[in-house]
Amino acid sequence: MTNHVNLADQLCFSVYNVNRLFNKFYQEALAPYKLTYSQYLVMTALWEHDNQELRELGAALHLSSNTLTPLVRRLESNGWVNRLHPVNDKRRLVVSLTEKGRENEDPIHQTLADCLGKYALTRDDYQRALALNEKLITALSD
Repeated sequence: MTNHVNLADQLCFSVYNVNRLFNKFYQEALAPYKLTYSQYLVMTALWEHDNQELRELGAALHLSSNTLTPLVRRLESNGWVNRLHPVNDKRRLVVSLTEKGRENEDPIHQTLADCLGKYALTRDDYQRALALNEKLITALSD
């Protein structure tokens, strides 16, 4: 006998929908800055720690270099970051924020906060959701 599970009752489907809706949210919120959600994540990693090697960025974002490299190139062509090969080791690639990248951190965060403020999600709700999500990531990573 098969135990039927409704689609709406599956956590994976709920997470899928949240991911889809977050992507839409970030697409709209970041449009004035001409940033994609993936580019925003790169910028966030650099705002936390500027002047990172590409491999460090990849580790922080859980992205391979073949996925990350095009993102960083587009950010560079749009004036958000610089890419530099150190003279002493041309195999390394260091990514750093430009003035534009540094100056837009606060306005971008304010835009996101303003957009998120339109929804009935309190700071406590946000923190609880983040904690549960971290618990799921830890459990599924083992």
